[in-house]
Amino acid sequence: MENKIRRKIVLVSNDSDFFKQIYEKAQLRNSDELFQYDFDALPAILDYLDNSVLIINSENNEAQTLDLLKIIVKSPAFVFGDDENAEFKINVFNSGAFGFITKNTSDEEFNSQLKSALKFASSLEQNQIYRNILVENNLISKNNEVFLDFVKVLDSEIESIKKSKISSVLLAISPDDNSKFLIQSNQIETIILNSVRANDVLMNYAPSKYFLLLKNVNLEQAGNIWNKICSILPEGIYAGFAEILNKSRQHVVNEALNKLHLAVNQQAGIQNKNILASGQNFKFFRKEIKHKIEQIVTPVFYHIQQIYNEKLFGMIIEQRTGEGYGVLDIKSNYASASFRLTSPGFSTINIDISYTGTCKQKEVHETKRITLEPDELEEGLLQDLLEQFILEFKNSYQHNTENKNDNT
Repeated sequence: MENKIRRKIVLVSNDSDFFKQIYEKAQLRNSDELFQYDFDALPAILDYLDNSVLIINSENNEAQTLDLLKIIVKSPAFVFGDDENAEFKINVFNSGAFGFITKNTSDEEFNSQLKSALKFASSLEQNQIYRNILVENNLISKNNEVFLDFVKVLDSEIESIKKSKISSVLLAISPDDNSKFLIQSNQIETIILNSVRANDVLMNYAPSKYFLLLKNVNLEQAGNIWNKICSILPEGIYAGFAEILNKSRQHVVNEALNKLHLAVNQQAGIQNKNILASGQNFKFFRKEIKHKIEQIVTPVFYHIQQIYNEKLFGMIIEQRTGEGYGVLDIKSNYASASFRLTSPGFSTINIDISYTGTCKQKEVHETKRITLEPDELEEGLLQDLLEQFILEFKNSYQHNTENKNDNT
């Protein structure tokens, strides 16, 4: 792969003799590209320097060298300087330099370091190519390393976690209703990404709402990481935690979302008092369910229908509610799905989800049930569950519908 990616070496110096000196030392291939610029020319070509190897002559330009290192974050850079200036050398490495060379550095040592830097630059370019493919296919966001298709990502990650048997935790993260209009999504993403490790995974599942997969941690360690993030985030951002263990993706997601909305509610001063658990107040339960259907289920179902009816090509969303139930259906010529909320007893609410159609070239009828306590059913949770339901249908069944249409 290295041979297929061009290798760029950029020399930066206000001394023209420096270019000849480095050119004579470097063992270059015929395909290598060598460029030379003085410091004043750099502002106009900063983007061009990405994934290049820079060799910077700091003689009489120490301040400019340090300023350049701070903004060249996508290129390994060597600094040519005075070995006796220990303080400057420390500042060079603190500013992110790849290496430090002097007039006494042997040709062998110089080329060994240059070879390592070129390999590193090639890896950066390969990563950038891969990242561009992910952005073009709408799998990660353009500005941050945020995955957009959380279903595929979680399925893959959970399978890997099960095989490796490492303890991992999923966080569901969301601002409350007061904060979601006061903070930009990009700000939340940047703060989280700057606070977690390279192998942790941030995924978007709804506007300004995220799943964060923390690998090789237990609940206590995940809590410590979240506390670190919270110290930087504005107030009004909450998280629910779920250990992955041997759970399915849907189980983990539901658990994390449930705990997220409990955290939001508790912070808002809503006490988790389940006066219905004993089963002694059926009349109150029916009254409460009627209120939930009228005030939460009906408006959320209608809102989701209006948002997504125009987004699902060739498909129709229908919804209806009544005493003690609510149903939202997705229908097409080749696939259908149903999200049915009912209250059959007097202490729980059931959400039954079913998919019927062709998935992965097989006729599939899939069903699953989510059970909630009455006080857990609130607007944010219901909207999140509906958006997951639609996204899973779109990813698993709409693609197959489109393929079927192409073949007819």
